[in-house]
Amino acid sequence: MDLKKIFLKNACPTSIGGQAIMEGIMMRGPKKTAIAVRLSDGRIHMKTQPTPKLSKWGKMPIIRGVVNFVSSMVQGTKILMYSADILEENYPEEYQKDKFDIWVEEKLGKEKAWKILMAFSVLIAIVMAVGIFMLLPTVLVGLLSKLTDNIVVLNLAEGAMRIVIFVLYILLISKMEDIKKVFQYHGAEHKTIHCFENGVELAPENAQQFYTLHPRCGTSFLMFVMVIAVLVHALMGWPNVWLRIISRILVLPLIAGLSYELLKWAGRSDNVIVKTLSLPGIYLQKLTTKEPTNEQLEVAIAAMKAVLPENETPYFEGICDLNGQPVTEEEEEEEQDEPTA
Repeated sequence: MDLKKIFLKNACPTSIGGQAIMEGIMMRGPKKTAIAVRLSDGRIHMKTQPTPKLSKWGKMPIIRGVVNFVSSMVQGTKILMYSADILEENYPEEYQKDKFDIWVEEKLGKEKAWKILMAFSVLIAIVMAVGIFMLLPTVLVGLLSKLTDNIVVLNLAEGAMRIVIFVLYILLISKMEDIKKVFQYHGAEHKTIHCFENGVELAPENAQQFYTLHPRCGTSFLMFVMVIAVLVHALMGWPNVWLRIISRILVLPLIAGLSYELLKWAGRSDNVIVKTLSLPGIYLQKLTTKEPTNEQLEVAIAAMKAVLPENETPYFEGICDLNGQPVTEEEEEEEQDEPTA
């Protein structure tokens, strides 16, 4: 792995970031957000909307990390559910709702049911993340306290256990076919951002020359959280299990805030210290990103072009071309009427 191809010296960092979704990409620009989904017939369905403006809390160092983390979880879940709805509308035979979803819609109505399911999904995701990756390791490592009372050793063991559980979780879900495709779109997102930051024309063949690894990735943020947690927890000693659980939860916002600031620094610097701190997250991205196809890069590039500041196309929802521009019904009909070779 050549770090010079990840921390590109002449690159101009951008505030544009993305997220891999089901069969597509979300790109968030300073003013506009685009959600692009590849349909089975090859067309790209896109929705563009205003990027939510940051509150005053979302601009304050440390605090902005917590605000952005919560906002990203809520918005990310909404976008994932939106992409699932688009796929369901186009392929109802492949993406059928389960009995619980159908029951909730019948009782509450589709719009209210969607909001409740979204809130429920975010809540479950937070509870599972905190429970599995924060609390479970401290409970398991607590058994070691019978062998040693060294605070440093116990906290290092807890941090190592947390990382092992997280890596095993990633390895496990990466075996699922749908997740493999999401990881490919994750790679497409990174290659596209690399391409843009280096001033290279946005085209699949150009984007393919870059790594799927990027220093400003959410995967690196999670690794920063786990590493910083070891340092913060070490300052808190090793009290009984209930105090450890409560203290871990209470300091989580501080850890998230510090991790966000470190991630921001890593995204705009390429010095030795940044590279060293970023290495664990970079290596973890080898698990959460896969090499994309040119077709997947087309989706990422269309989403990127749609959110560029110079793109003044009005907000829209529907079929778009490879430049992220809306396609009218007349243009679709003309394309369908063209004779094939």
